[in-house]
Amino acid sequence: MIPGSNARIHRALLEELSIARPIIDEYCDTVGVLIRDDQSQLEQYFQDDSGVWLAADGENIVGCVVLRPLPARTTSCEVKRLYVRTSHRGIGIADALMNALEDYAVAVGYRFAYLDTKDDLRTAIRFYERRGYRPCERYNANPQATIFMRRSLQ
Repeated sequence: MIPGSNARIHRALLEELSIARPIIDEYCDTVGVLIRDDQSQLEQYFQDDSGVWLAADGENIVGCVVLRPLPARTTSCEVKRLYVRTSHRGIGIADALMNALEDYAVAVGYRFAYLDTKDDLRTAIRFYERRGYRPCERYNANPQATIFMRRSLQ
């Protein structure tokens, strides 16, 4: 439970993909993601070296974040699809999602977390900076990404 909220964070199981997909799609619609994950890519997020975390307020899914490995960068992972519905922002859900993801990443041996974002997502950029993410070199070919960040998990 998140203090001051009824929301709970949990790492989703593959059986919950049908619950996770709508909030991931909502994220993609909200920020205008052009290249979206297909069904098999989404299924890969439920492996031991990956994960999907969901924030639920009662029966309603109100947020998500995804972790996946970066095979080209040993001991590194990527943070993707961090999203909290507008109705549930400002009460710590994004931090709780990131805490759960980063704790898991450390537990499975990742040393660095990478992410990409766009210039127009200023609130997200400030959020990541506050969490210790710093600018880094481009690490992927995402045509929409303009900002690349990394954080040591050690």
